[in-house]
This record gives sequence, structure tokens and C-alpha cells, in this order.
Amino acid sequence: MKFAVVIAPLFAITSFAADTKVIEQIVAKVNGEIITRTELDRTKRQMEEEVKRRSAKEPDLVKQAAEKQKDFLRERIDQMLLVQKGKELSVNVDSEVSKYLADIQRKLKISDPEKFQAVLREETGQTFEDYKMELKNSILTRRVIGQEVGSRVNIPKADIRKYYDDHQTEFQREERLFLREILVSTDGKDAAQQAAAEKKAKDLVARARKGEKFPDLARDNSDAPTAEQSGELPPSKKGELDKKLEDMVWEKDRNFITEPIKLPNGWLLLKVDEHHKAGMAQFEEVEQEIAGYLQNEKMQPELRKYLTKLREDAFLEIREGFIDTAAAPNKSTKWSDPAQLKPETVTKEEVASQTRKKRLLWMVPVPGTETSQKSKSKST
Repeated sequence: MKFAVVIAPLFAITSFAADTKVIEQIVAKVNGEIITRTELDRTKRQMEEEVKRRSAKEPDLVKQAAEKQKDFLRERIDQMLLVQKGKELSVNVDSEVSKYLADIQRKLKISDPEKFQAVLREETGQTFEDYKMELKNSILTRRVIGQEVGSRVNIPKADIRKYYDDHQTEFQREERLFLREILVSTDGKDAAQQAAAEKKAKDLVARARKGEKFPDLARDNSDAPTAEQSGELPPSKKGELDKKLEDMVWEKDRNFITEPIKLPNGWLLLKVDEHHKAGMAQFEEVEQEIAGYLQNEKMQPELRKYLTKLREDAFLEIREGFIDTAAAPNKSTKWSDPAQLKPETVTKEEVASQTRKKRLLWMVPVPGTETSQKSKSKST
């Protein structure tokens, strides 16, 4: 008597009807997770829209975008491996995700959660849950890179100093003033509301001078469009500011905060963030900037090594016609299609024989123990 034992996966399909349509195509499998053509196509569309929006000002962008397309699969595999590693390391970013979403909601000034989610759907073309998941994966990816790669890349101060000494022309600059602002609007307000606005402006000055962070106060209280950038204004050269405002802040030291300044549309507060004098920047002024640059430069090859190691340890298959431009050397990523696996037929006697062999394995002596077993039997 014979019976069939199907060893192909249950989801394998061995034949298709003539009118069957493929509604989704898997292009890669990464440790049990999949990457679909739809994901890659969506990335391509997003990039094309961004190029269309910016190409007039940045003519080289079209060429850069065309070159970048070949790396779409690589970047998707990179992120998937890093997210999987983050889960393996139990990295939790839920609080960061919630804070980021709350900041967006506050900036949009939408208190109703359902309206906020609707706005996100309209702006991103994704469901709120999909957007939230992408955000979570992005933050998780950065955390893993920082923890597993960035923390191991140290830049000695001597290297920072050497870069500063060897690239002094990069640190020659014009005099510029860096400011932040808070605007408390009085537009359309009656006398009582205007008085409340003035009081609010004075209270904000007092809070800032007592140590509260001006960027946070600007983000949460300013009525100016710059609230989204925590009140940050573009750097100004001498003569570019309104003369009245320039006279108030130009000669002031870093961290100086003005009293509320009355404007036709409200009360303005200004804070001096930095004042770069003309000439060579001092080493202390650019030390962190140089350190960040050198760390990023050194970290890129280290990150690629780390991602190559993750690829080497991963179960990774890529469909023919698609290329991972950062494939690990000598690592096979050959695609195996479950639909091509054929059921095997064996006899009942063959199955029983295999079972008996497994049961008898306990009788096979462990290498190196046979002599002692014989000795034991003789002694008895």
C-alpha cells in the first residue's frame, strides 16, 4: 500500500488557472519577512515626486535620483536587517514615536486625534498605522546604528585638531548673527486679549532667562511659522536685519534675550544663539562640527561592514532580476520558489523503517566510550 507524503510547504501552488493574475510579487525574503515589488515601486514614486518638486533649483538631482534607484532593494534590506536586530536586542522606541507624533500634532494645531490621522493620510498617502510603523522602524534603525556601530567609532581630539589645522580655509567666514524668535500674535484680538498677549510675552522672557530652553518655548508658544523650527531664523549678515532689531542684538553676547518688542502684529522676542565674527573660526567653535563630520566619514564603512555581517548570518533570498548592490561575498541568495517543489511518494514500510532507525540511535555508542562499555561488561 502507498500513500503520499507532501513535503512541499502548504502554501506552495503547483499549477495556476489560465486567468490567474499576480496581484503582488515578492522580490526578497529576509529572515522570514518579505520585500514586495509594491514597496520598491512606492519608494520610486516618492523619489520621483521629490525630484519633480526640487529639480528646478537642483538640476543635478535628476541624475542623482537615477543612480540611486539601483540601491532601492539594498536600502530596504539594510533597514529590515537593522529593525530585526533592534527587536533581537529588545530596543524599545515607543516613547520616541509617541513624542514625535505628538510634536507633529501640536505643530499642526489639531487636537482631534481622528482629524490628525486624516491629515496624515492625506499628506502621506498611507494609513496612520502604516505611517506609524515606518516612523517606528526609522527611529529603531537609527538607535541600532548608534548603539552597535556609532558607539564604537571614537574620534581622538588630536584628529579633530589636525583636521582643523589642515583645512583652515574651510573655517574662514563672514560675520553672521544667528537668532531665534518667538512671536505672540495680537492679530484680530480685542483690548483684553492684547493685554493677555503682552503678559504672555513677558512671562516667556522670564521663563527663558530662568533657564527654560528657548527652542522649546518657541516650539510650544510662538505664533510665527518658525515655531516648526523651534524659532530658528536664517543667519543674518550686517545690514540684513531691520535696523531697529539689529541695533538691539548685533553687539550682544551669546544667549542674550530681548525684552518683548512691540510690532504691528504682536510681541516679538529674540535670542542670540551665536555670533560668528569675520575671519578664522576658533577651534572651540567648530570642534563639535568637525567631530561629527569625521565620525560620519569613519562610520559609513563600519556600518557597511556591520550590515555585511548581518547579511552573512541571515536567511536571504532574492528573486532573479533583482540585485542587492551590497550583497555579502560568497553568500548565496538564490531564490527558491515553493511552487516548484514536488510532492514525494514513499511506501508505508519505508516510513516505518525510518522510524525504527531513529529509535535505535540510542544504541549507537558515543565515540570513545566503546572500550569502557566492554570493560564494564567483562567486570560484571
